[in-house]
Amino acid sequence: MADPTSDAFEVALAGLRRKERTNAELTAWLERRGYGAEEIEVAIDRLTEVGELDDERFARRYAEDKRELRGWGAERIREALLARGVEPFLAEAAVESDSREAQVGRARDLLAGRGQRLAKDADRARALGYLTRRGYEYEVAYEAIRLAGRRAA
Repeated sequence: MADPTSDAFEVALAGLRRKERTNAELTAWLERRGYGAEEIEVAIDRLTEVGELDDERFARRYAEDKRELRGWGAERIREALLARGVEPFLAEAAVESDSREAQVGRARDLLAGRGQRLAKDADRARALGYLTRRGYEYEVAYEAIRLAGRRAA
């Protein structure tokens, strides 16, 4: 149950300082702590107003981190953002900011970092599966494999 001496705003603010969350995640987090819908709505509105809670900023940073730190492709990032409650238009904007050229380069670097052999059809098929599981569109993955194969030759 909610602590009657702490209002939802203060608890939410402290929670956001420990871990960045989306609007939907913070709402669910406060609900699990026993706060009512009205208290949560007021807290969320205040946090948004003061700039502490911003799903657009969250989506942009999340996408950047997953691209650079984990090597994720656009599809995987989009799915993860949607699962975290980010509005579809914000998830789309976050992944669209990444150029096709940058995606191909990252995918090629992932293959190089794995020492992925690409001499045989089976090798290229495995590489294609690996990249599509990481969230790269088929065309991006195919182009990265083609470039990586040229570089290795």
